[in-house]
Amino acid sequence: MKTESIVKTAASVGVAAASIGNAADSTAVSELIARIRSKDDAVRGPAWQGAGPVGAPAVVPLADVMSDPDFEVARSAKRAIERIVRHAGRPGADAERKSVQAELVKLLKHLNVNVRRHAAWMLSEIGDDNAVAPMAELLSDVQAREDARCALTRIPGEKATNALRKAMETAPEEFKFALADSLRARGEKVSGYPTKKLVPTKQTKVKAEG
Repeated sequence: MKTESIVKTAASVGVAAASIGNAADSTAVSELIARIRSKDDAVRGPAWQGAGPVGAPAVVPLADVMSDPDFEVARSAKRAIERIVRHAGRPGADAERKSVQAELVKLLKHLNVNVRRHAAWMLSEIGDDNAVAPMAELLSDVQAREDARCALTRIPGEKATNALRKAMETAPEEFKFALADSLRARGEKVSGYPTKKLVPTKQTKVKAEG
């Protein structure tokens, strides 16, 4: 009975600690968002610059602020997400990195195309194989597919290469040239879709001397 009581007490302490932690996270996020929305740059600037430790809970709320009609507020929210991503990507913070990655993946379906694009780029900095499939879905998004392609090109591993290779099968013809470039950048041989930079777009004539 004594052992059972100790176990129940430990469980209760764990639940209480988790509740306190969640409340603290919620408070930190609310305070960060309020400061990011400030019209005073002296408040807003330090807020995004110090956003890193607030971590994963702030990613989605900040993404929503990226739609703010005030350009400086929207840009500050974007910068805050960047600080969180780079903080989570530091050595020895794998659990934190995975938590931030999971929140960024949610943003790949955001209504704001700028949020979707930014999420793809942020995932290219800290994403692993688990981010590849959601990122690959953006390759069919006309508004965000170029960002997704470039971001996937930066993700190491065979899974990202396979995603780019698979996209070649169904992509519109005009997008296949860019996908081919990404595959070549990853060491793949692709024929039939030369790099656009190497294809002449204007006929030129060289005047003979004499």
